[in-house]
Amino acid sequence: MQGVDGIFYIIVLIMSVVIHEFAHGYTAYLLGDNTARLCGRLTLNPLKHLDLFGSVILPLLLVLMNAGFVIGWAKPVPYNPNNLRDMKKGSFLVAIAGVLANLVIVLIFGLLIRFAPLFIGAAIAEPFYKITSIIVVLNLVLVIFNLIPIPPLDGSKILFSYLPVKYKYIENFLEQWGMFLLLFFILFLWAKVSPIIFIAFHFITGLSLM
Repeated sequence: MQGVDGIFYIIVLIMSVVIHEFAHGYTAYLLGDNTARLCGRLTLNPLKHLDLFGSVILPLLLVLMNAGFVIGWAKPVPYNPNNLRDMKKGSFLVAIAGVLANLVIVLIFGLLIRFAPLFIGAAIAEPFYKITSIIVVLNLVLVIFNLIPIPPLDGSKILFSYLPVKYKYIENFLEQWGMFLLLFFILFLWAKVSPIIFIAFHFITGLSLM
């Protein structure tokens, strides 16, 4: 990954995770919880959402290591499930909102790529495809990555929202060791999952990732 491309990847990643976290906070707000708004997190200002390790250090390390992919996250938006009108259903909706926000971005820019020949000329085709492809790929990464059921990712919150009480020990274990499990997953298991991104990209855009 070249330096300029790497910087652009990080910029797109930051904006994507900001939209992701805003979606969590706004969904909670719609469902009756004002915590995100009171904490100043119901905003698209990146400075309010950035996590030093997940938003800056890890993506930068992946770029410098020429890893070929960029993964990251922002600070989780705080919310109080006790304020939700329906705690179980509301917790699920808040958890899935960020993933759905990134999926919407994927669909918008993916369909722009698919139908691009109808409205763009050859002169701007190459930069258009490059920019939009980066946006689609990074948001696909966020969709798939965040569905992994390891804290602090959304997949864990989706799992916990419907996990029976008798399996509470699973939640406790994942909460305690989540960061170590997540780093292990990124380093050793992500390569097993990442082919889904190539398949999804081709299905949505009609193009193949090189």
